[in-house]
Amino acid sequence: MKLWPALFLCMVCSSVFAQQKEVTGIVFDKDSNARVAKVNVLNITSGKGVYNNFKGEFAIGANPGDVLVFSKPDHHSDTLTVKNYSSMAVYMRPTAIQLQLVTIRDSVLNPQRRLANTQKEFSKIYGSAYNADLLNVGSGGVGFSIDALYSAFSKSGRNAEKLRGLIDAEYKQTVIDYRFNKAFVQGITHLEEPKLTDFMHKYRPGYYLVTTASDYEFISYIKANLKRYLRRPRAYELPPLPQVVWEPETK
Repeated sequence: MKLWPALFLCMVCSSVFAQQKEVTGIVFDKDSNARVAKVNVLNITSGKGVYNNFKGEFAIGANPGDVLVFSKPDHHSDTLTVKNYSSMAVYMRPTAIQLQLVTIRDSVLNPQRRLANTQKEFSKIYGSAYNADLLNVGSGGVGFSIDALYSAFSKSGRNAEKLRGLIDAEYKQTVIDYRFNKAFVQGITHLEEPKLTDFMHKYRPGYYLVTTASDYEFISYIKANLKRYLRRPRAYELPPLPQVVWEPETK
């Protein structure tokens, strides 16, 4: 007689599980609408859980009225109540904001690109005659005017080697300026103007150091010279120009 209650309970449970059907659906990212995989789907009513597949699809046993919890480490959890056996579309909001891809282009050309542009520009104007100043002031600083260089040295092609030497020298100075710039030096020395400009002028590195030193070696070079500068801030200063008194010639 004691077996009847247990047998009756088993029959009830079997009837309940036999009536339970599968609820299917797809999990999407709420921001991008892309399918989200590896989402844990838990039926808190029955206590059973599953993971969806790599296509974002899931199937779990549930009845109308059951509560499903969708969770994933990089998304906010979502809770839905099963209304019927229609396929569900679940949208989960990501915990991190996905920024739009932005392409950054430098407004100041690096030395290699500037040299390439210089060589290209020189090839375009070869054979023309211009009458310009030797120095040209632009947004990138002071540089040689290619037109003036051509006019000064290359009209007849006799001094092309001198012209290449001037372009090469300017390129090396641009390489130094590109690495030994004010923002970088100030971040290490914490100097303010006019001391910053004074320090950079007095302890300007050479081309070989700039192109061969590692970041650690280059920063050490700046720090070592900063100590020297703070000890003797007036070192390496040029003597003041002598005062010249001009007296008009009297007849």
